[in-house]
Amino acid sequence: MRKPLLLLLALAGCAAPDAHAPPFANRPYAPFSRTDAVAIAMGEWRLWGQRVDDDGGAGYVQTDATMGERQPGLWERVGEYWWQGMNARMPEAAWTGKHDGDGRVFPVAINGRYAWSAAFISYVMRIAGAGPNFPYAPDHAYYINIAARAATGKIPDPLLLAENPATYAPRLGDLVCLGRNRARGMRFADLPTSTPFPAHCAIVVAGAPHTVSIIGGNVDDAVTMTHLHADDEGRLAGNMEDWFVILKVNYKAK
Repeated sequence: MRKPLLLLLALAGCAAPDAHAPPFANRPYAPFSRTDAVAIAMGEWRLWGQRVDDDGGAGYVQTDATMGERQPGLWERVGEYWWQGMNARMPEAAWTGKHDGDGRVFPVAINGRYAWSAAFISYVMRIAGAGPNFPYAPDHAYYINIAARAATGKIPDPLLLAENPATYAPRLGDLVCLGRNRARGMRFADLPTSTPFPAHCAIVVAGAPHTVSIIGGNVDDAVTMTHLHADDEGRLAGNMEDWFVILKVNYKAK
């Protein structure tokens, strides 16, 4: 009985990078589609209470009692974003909305060290069937830079392509991104960078005349929708935040 056990342990140690994905997404059962990606993001938004933030979180105050990501049923959901969004053996895969990788509750004061917005995007892409071609990561800069390099032709058959918001109108399922903190004010021409930078990305889920609706994770400590202004051609314009790059996602189906 010992040899089969050792064999199972050896196989577990050689698990595929996407071993945390369920079978329907791992194979996947259906082509990677923008319809599924948008539907998954919308479903998560409804789960979190359909929160909308169009004023940049003005007046929002973090407390342990009110932070959605720390509430029963929701801190576990964030844990699922980490577990399924990250590749196997990545330490962040063991985090939740309020626990570190050892299961210890971390204080609100260091909440930013466990920001999960990139885990949310990775989760949506994984569950929608992106497979091993999406650069799953705990930070947005990782896949922003990959998309920027792909736009220069350095990556064959890329899943992501960086597009300039000044000339490209985002489509459903694309990712729109901005720089945060020290990276505020970043421009499309700054990409790719040689070092990581703080950023945030959200997925486009709807469009209307002069409006683009996006959903992102860890916005006011929840999965939240934001409405962005667009010009007559659908390009992002006149927003409070500087969305400096759009990641065009090359889906396999509509």
